[in-house]
Amino acid sequence: MATATDQVVGFGLVAFSLVLFVYYTIWIIILPFIDSDHGIHQYFLPREYAVIIPVAAGLLLLLFIGIFIAIVMWKSRKPVKKSD
Repeated sequence: MATATDQVVGFGLVAFSLVLFVYYTIWIIILPFIDSDHGIHQYFLPREYAVIIPVAAGLLLLLFIGIFIAIVMWKSRKPVKKSD
């Protein structure tokens, strides 16, 4: 059974993901159809970042996964027996 803290943290993560998804969807799908002089454009980054940010996040994710796997493999290695 999840505690109240776990439920609050889970709700916060889901809410943050939903807000991020809605922001990115508006930024990528809806904003190109709105005139560039409209005031809503001031709340969004330039369109180049729509590609740069996910690529950088993906590369960081791959880096952290690789580091995690390397650490796990390093810690679980068996000592090599010397044969004379």
